Amino acid sequence: MRQCDIAILRQHLRIQLEISSMERPSIPEVWLRGPIEGIQPLLQPAAHTLVQVGEDVLPIVENLAPARVWARPGNAASIGFHLAHLPGSLDRLLTYSRGESLTSEQLVALAAERTVDQDRAELSFLLARFRTGLDAAMTYLRAVPAGSLLQPREVGRKRLPSTTLGLIFHAAEHSARHAGQIVTLVRVVQG
Repeated sequence: MRQCDIAILRQHLRIQLEISSMERPSIPEVWLRGPIEGIQPLLQPAAHTLVQVGEDVLPIVENLAPARVWARPGNAASIGFHLAHLPGSLDRLLTYSRGESLTSEQLVALAAERTVDQDRAELSFLLARFRTGLDAAMTYLRAVPAGSLLQPREVGRKRLPSTTLGLIFHAAEHSARHAGQIVTLVRVVQG
């Protein structure tokens, strides 16, 4: 992209942010609304992040036309990819946080994420999976024993070291990164 194109895109995004902030009711972000019931204190930041992900993404994608869901501006990953990958990666990371290995179903889902742009699932399917993934993560966070947070955990085939808490934190921040990409892409494809 040329510098002038980047400058125009930045200005367009800034204007869209101002417009969307005027349209939204003024409620604080999730982390400023207090504790989420049933979540232990050390997991509140992860829970707040996952709730925020849902609030940021779902309202802006639920009515997108298929052409926008699968658009790849600048050869970026599509909104559809992020909608498929976010709940899949969240599920896999939380599986590792429980000290478990991935199941064959999870590996099949991972392989499907790699071809999602060719397969182009219906938006309703992607959104149902997205909501289910966030709900399952919140249910899990309510059940994590406090004594397990610093237990060593291994990640992937290479069995890289982490902890229950480390994996939960990473699952939340990874989800937030993809949510940010979705929010930005929606603004770009809506022009």
